[in-house]
Amino acid sequence: MSADRPIPTSRTARGAALGRAAAGQAVRTAGARMSMVGRSEAVRDRISEKASVQAADQLVTVLGSMKGAAMKLGQMFSVLDPALVPEHHRQRFQDKLAALRDRAPEVDFDAMRAVVETDLGDTVANLFAEFDRDPIAAASIGQVYRARLHDGRVVAVKVQYPGVDDAVRADMKNLALFLKFWRNALPAVAEPELVEELRLNFERELDYLEEARTQSILADRFRNHPFLAVPDAIEGMCTRRVLVTEFFDGIAFDRIRSLPAAERDRIGEIVYRFYIGSLYRYDEFCGDPHPGNMLLGNDGRVGFIDFGLFNRMRREHVEFELDCLRMASEERGVDLLAAMIARGIVDATAGVTADECLEYVFAASEWNLVDRVMTVTPSLASSGLMLAIDPRGGQFTGMKRQNLPAEHLFSRRADFMTFGVLGQLEATANWHGIAREWIYGDAPVTELGVAELRWRGEQNR
Repeated sequence: MSADRPIPTSRTARGAALGRAAAGQAVRTAGARMSMVGRSEAVRDRISEKASVQAADQLVTVLGSMKGAAMKLGQMFSVLDPALVPEHHRQRFQDKLAALRDRAPEVDFDAMRAVVETDLGDTVANLFAEFDRDPIAAASIGQVYRARLHDGRVVAVKVQYPGVDDAVRADMKNLALFLKFWRNALPAVAEPELVEELRLNFERELDYLEEARTQSILADRFRNHPFLAVPDAIEGMCTRRVLVTEFFDGIAFDRIRSLPAAERDRIGEIVYRFYIGSLYRYDEFCGDPHPGNMLLGNDGRVGFIDFGLFNRMRREHVEFELDCLRMASEERGVDLLAAMIARGIVDATAGVTADECLEYVFAASEWNLVDRVMTVTPSLASSGLMLAIDPRGGQFTGMKRQNLPAEHLFSRRADFMTFGVLGQLEATANWHGIAREWIYGDAPVTELGVAELRWRGEQNR
């Protein structure tokens, strides 16, 4: 997308972009099948590989140019290691998907400045002492700029793309087309439940005022934390389309991935504690854990940004998830099956056995259920997510009719996306040993856990 070309916002225009991609994929697949007649196995493999790589490339191109909900899907899957493309092409595909996290096509500065001035009621020159014209990040619904207030504070200014609200709503009306495309490219992630969950939650990201309120609460909650930080929103400078926050200076995820293993392990534990531990400690969590939303500060703290998808759960739902974690880790399959039937997750008439229920949970979540040291890899993270979304792809066919209630679907997505981030870090830890702090109330067994316990004690004085 050129800098002066507006975002296509009509359902027809945006649907056509995805339709062309889906049609192209179908033609390539059919053409590849026809070309394989009479060819050797090696030639057939090369033809199939070429079709897969072309489909992957076009997928990234379409998602990146559309922004809105389409690009959000690309961001989600950038932390996975999909079987869409042959193994020796996956890193290139991952790199292209990763570009969707924070290097989306830019919108002209004059158009973005008009949003700031319209919403804040004054010129950029009067509102800020300095305002860099070049964005430091470009994401699914907006761009982020570095600026300085007249009182000297350096801030990040997130501005929505003009018309992106209409684009998102058009995307939502094209869910059937999304499903058609993803079934052609990644069958396991095309389940209607996942896309419906996205539909229900994505429009919330359009309200920067709500995000500012959430970010202020979290900044206050984690103030003076020993190893993580949440930059505060600047009161009086946030609107529905403009979000001004403290600037967190740090290195991005691509550089974090190149750090020594011990440092990546430390960062992985911080990510795990923030995204997963917060649900069980505070009954709320960030629903969008992806690499573009975290930075490593010069002081060693990890800064978390972007809270447009933030959810709160009723305590009874959180307690149910904790009960299931305890039953699974203790291998109490009969109790786990009974709890899932009572909750409506498993149909009592489906013939699912206690062992099958337990094995399914372990296959998807063994990484935080087993008391041993484990390195999370991209392929391990991907297989867990694919199985959780589509158990029919494996041996758990008896689970195929089961559905996760809405109150748990979003938290499980956050869980698996966190798992995906840890896979990109290839982080190693005894994840269950850490989780026992919130599952059983155990004393911490890591240095970070001890430091956090000490900090919580100070906060409660």
